[in-house]
Amino acid sequence: MQVKSYKAGNVGQVEIDERPLHDKLGKARVLYRTLKDAIVMHQANQRQGDAYTRGRDEVKGSNKKPWKQKHTGRARAGDRKSPIWRGGGTVFGPKTREWSYHMPAKAKRVATRTALFGKLRDGEVVIADLGTFAKPSAKGARKILADLGTPRRALLVIEKHDDGLWKSFRNFPGVKVRTADEVCAHDLVAASLVIAQSAAMDKLTARVGQKAGDA
Repeated sequence: MQVKSYKAGNVGQVEIDERPLHDKLGKARVLYRTLKDAIVMHQANQRQGDAYTRGRDEVKGSNKKPWKQKHTGRARAGDRKSPIWRGGGTVFGPKTREWSYHMPAKAKRVATRTALFGKLRDGEVVIADLGTFAKPSAKGARKILADLGTPRRALLVIEKHDDGLWKSFRNFPGVKVRTADEVCAHDLVAASLVIAQSAAMDKLTARVGQKAGDA
């Protein structure tokens, strides 16, 4: 499978490299339903679920009947906390709830693999030698992004946590930095370009590669 490669610090040109990534992924194909389920699960798990409205029994106020039931010419009223009165309780309003749920581990691995295969098939993956970031450098990060076409949404996949790289890229709008162990299907699909270190790509393909019993 042909993959784009890039080395920072030189001419800054993107070249085409031949890498056996397809062999590591096994008989991969895009499983749209599994991929959609993983993305919906990720989005649901991000919901805070802390919306809360007070019902009639929780609103502060008197339970006294404001006027007698009959012979006043006005509509019947039980108390001032009625939902039809200003300041009254809310009927069937949202309450705090937990939205998160989990897919089987194998299904999540398959979804990540199919997302990675789709990115490789569409030519949206660059194997990059990012150089060393001994200290944070937004200038160096900007140069790398410019060489790669200034993608609107980029996912930077690194082998392990690196403060220099993370602090250099974290403040650029639309750029996410993840280690190979953290990448999920949503991260891959949301990015228009995946920039991965060579060791990080090897680690990622080994983690999500096809195993016995996978689809």
